[in-house]
Amino acid sequence: MTMNPSQARVSDPVLTQIARDYRNASHVGHIIFPQVFVTTQGGKIVEFGKDAFRRHAARRAPGAQVAEIGFRYGSQPFQLINEALDSHIPREVLNDASEVPKIDLGKRAVKSTMDSLKLNLEFEIAEMATNPANYGAANVEALAGTDVWSDDASDPVQVIEDGKETVRRSCGVEPNRLVLSKPGFNALRFHPKIREQFKYTTADSITANMLAAYLELDTVAVGKTVAIPQDVADDDDVVMEDAWGNSAVLAYAPDNPAGVEEPSFGYTYTMEGHPFVEKPEWRGANRSWVYGTTYDRAPVIVGAEAGFLIQGVVG
Repeated sequence: MTMNPSQARVSDPVLTQIARDYRNASHVGHIIFPQVFVTTQGGKIVEFGKDAFRRHAARRAPGAQVAEIGFRYGSQPFQLINEALDSHIPREVLNDASEVPKIDLGKRAVKSTMDSLKLNLEFEIAEMATNPANYGAANVEALAGTDVWSDDASDPVQVIEDGKETVRRSCGVEPNRLVLSKPGFNALRFHPKIREQFKYTTADSITANMLAAYLELDTVAVGKTVAIPQDVADDDDVVMEDAWGNSAVLAYAPDNPAGVEEPSFGYTYTMEGHPFVEKPEWRGANRSWVYGTTYDRAPVIVGAEAGFLIQGVVG
C-alpha cells in the first residue's frame, strides 16, 4: 500500500510548532509574500488583475438569474520547492546519552535548520521582487543621477507617491507596504527633505514606523539579510551578498490572508502542515540524535500590477 505524506512521517508536535512559529527579525519577504496554505504540490497560480476590483452588476429582478463572479486560474503553474535539512546533536553534549535530548536542545536544533531554510526563502523572494522582468513597464522606475535617494537634491517621497498612484490606477488598490534595502532605508532617514518633516516633533532617529506613518503606509520594512552565496568558499575574504540589493518595493498585501483567493502582490504557497519536524532519531554512525525538518513552499507573484519596483535607490 502506498503511504501518503502524513502516513510516511512521524512528526514531533512540540518542535513542529516551534518551527512554524519561527521568525527572524532581519527577514522581510513575508511582508509582501505572506504565507497561504495549499494542499497540492503543484497547480495553476490564482492570479489577480483589474477583475479583482471590478464593479459587478449585482442587481436583479425577482426571479431573474443571478450573476456569477469568481477567482480565475492564470496560465502560470506553481510547483512547491521541497527543502529539508537535518540537524545533529552529538552524544557528547548530552548529560545522559541514553535519553533523547531535552526540549531546549531540540529547540536549538530546529532553530538552526529553520535559520537556513528561511534564509533560502528570503533570498528567493527578494530575487523575485527585485527582478524588473516580473513587472509591467509602468510599474518599474530606475533612478539615476540626482534622482537617487543618496543625493540631497532628490525627492524620494515624490517617487514613492508616484509609485503608489501607479499601482492604484493599475489595479484599484493602493500599496500598503514598502520593503527597503538597508542602504535605501538609511538614505531615506538621513535625507534632508525627510528630516525636515520630523525636526519639530522628535530629536530621535527616524525609524521605519515613523516613515510608515509619514508615507501613509501600514508597514515600512527594512531588509537587512545578508549571506554567503552558495557557490562561494567559506573564508575570511568572502563578501556577503545583500538579499535586497539596491532596491525598494511598494506592494499591496493583506494582513491576514484567508486563502489564495484573496488579492495580493505575492504569496508564499506553503504545503499544509509545513514546516514539520520529525521525531528525533538516533544515528549511530555519527553518534548523534538527528532532527529532520521539511519545508515545502514556493513564493509566487499573483498580482504584478499590485507592486511597484524602484531600482538604484542609492548611487
